[in-house]
Amino acid sequence: MLDHGVRPGTGFGSSRCGPRVMRVVTSGSAYLDIDAYACCIAYAELLNHQGIDARAVSSAPLNASISRTVLGWQSSLDDYLPRAGDEFVLVDVSDYQHFDPMVVLEQVVEVIDHHPGFENYWAQKLGSAADILPIGAAATLIFQRWEAAELLPLISEKSAVLLATAILDNTLNFTGQLTTQSDIRAYEVLARRAKLEADWPERYFSECQATIESDLIGALAVDTKRLKADSNLPQVFAQMAVWDASALIRTHRSTIGHWLAAQGGDWLLNVISIRECKSYFLAEPLVSQQKLSHLLSIEWQAGMAVLERSLLRKELLTLGLARISVVSKPFLVL
Repeated sequence: MLDHGVRPGTGFGSSRCGPRVMRVVTSGSAYLDIDAYACCIAYAELLNHQGIDARAVSSAPLNASISRTVLGWQSSLDDYLPRAGDEFVLVDVSDYQHFDPMVVLEQVVEVIDHHPGFENYWAQKLGSAADILPIGAAATLIFQRWEAAELLPLISEKSAVLLATAILDNTLNFTGQLTTQSDIRAYEVLARRAKLEADWPERYFSECQATIESDLIGALAVDTKRLKADSNLPQVFAQMAVWDASALIRTHRSTIGHWLAAQGGDWLLNVISIRECKSYFLAEPLVSQQKLSHLLSIEWQAGMAVLERSLLRKELLTLGLARISVVSKPFLVL
């Protein structure tokens, strides 16, 4: 368990009588990626430094972005069961339909996210306690909280390395179109504190690829999203980021195609190749190819298209939203 440096019951999270209210920092229900994982742990640590009892908690499975080395850092989520009256902070998610099932919507006091679609809802509900910005990684927003609180010198090396790796992952090694100068600066500061070596990006993404290939179906299942029919995107949308996408596809294309076809007749896999700074799209159904071709200038050959730049699923979501004149009920993509 991560030692946040504050004993339970000694913080100032609430003025109510009786047991102290815990601030539960958590994320989405489908899976926990490195961005959500790092944000939960590092933000709970910050809140405890500020005198607010907080725990990093999740019931979601970890995905392949939390690699073997990351797990070896022994920065883990807290073993804590939320109690009635606890408050909730949501990080790296803002779609209330996809919160961790432990979350009580009426008891959410803060949302920190970088996905589009729910900005107005939370602005009306929480005001300035809703921090939803178009940025490469939610981890960058958590880093900014540490800086604003003037507590960055106190951040643990474990939280620093987690946030730095989350930024690396979510910006696709700074090649993603949503990468900002704030992401780059945050990584530089955190990487120095965490003493990350220059070859860490290649080692990290290669580890992620090895984890994915060791259980390909499991990796697909945990990183597949089902989108609304009016999203302008394939309804079954899987994504993975690896060091060498072309090698993965050559080896595993048949397995990938069979599994995705079993999920429905409208599917897409986006394999982001960090080494090449490209996105490889696999979509055998014609309807799926047509949807993507309406958003991007690409050429399909035998069910595959290669985009000469990296593109995240959330970026495709933004493109899809731009084509919808009226969105009656937004949805979330991670």
